[in-house]
Amino acid sequence: MRSIFRTLVLITALSLAMKPARAQLVDIYLGVGSAHDGSTHQQFDTFGDGVLHPTTSLGGVFGDFGMGAMFSKQFGAAFDIGWRFKQGTYGGVSYRPLFYSFDGVFQPRRLTTKRFAPELRAGIGGAALHFASDQLPQGCVNGPACQNSDHFQVHFAIAGRIYLTDHLFVRPAIDAHWVHQFTEFATGFPVQYSVGIGYSLGRE
Repeated sequence: MRSIFRTLVLITALSLAMKPARAQLVDIYLGVGSAHDGSTHQQFDTFGDGVLHPTTSLGGVFGDFGMGAMFSKQFGAAFDIGWRFKQGTYGGVSYRPLFYSFDGVFQPRRLTTKRFAPELRAGIGGAALHFASDQLPQGCVNGPACQNSDHFQVHFAIAGRIYLTDHLFVRPAIDAHWVHQFTEFATGFPVQYSVGIGYSLGRE
């Protein structure tokens, strides 16, 4: 978790340093939600002691942090990262999933008003499953929980910034992740739901 928070602090500092002159609009947001994918319903003798441990479905409470920069009224770029707040259990080992992406952003002009700005995002990034290495004895011989897992992902999202003031907004979002060889879960197509609160810089 410390590395996640260090990353968030660095990204926030860089985004605040961006001048609105470089982009028409810069957004920063922090949200909460969940991500879901089914279980493979497999069982593994993770520790080689004859005890079978089940694989689980993806779920739990996720944090979501991101920023975006609009370089015109319709087109921009964005970064997003989502991670499970509390460690879950997979194959008898504690773990934490994480998704991140770098996206292009399209804002449909006809649907945009003073109080509402829709976002259509598409991009690429990664998905990671970090297992608690201190729980893994040298006898960990079977199953995906024996090592961390990193995957390439393609990301799609639909979101909307609902402005409460000229700068403060609420941001509901649905994120779809196509994760390459995400064999730890049933479909490899986890869906994430979140609601965040954010602030726009450079908005008139």
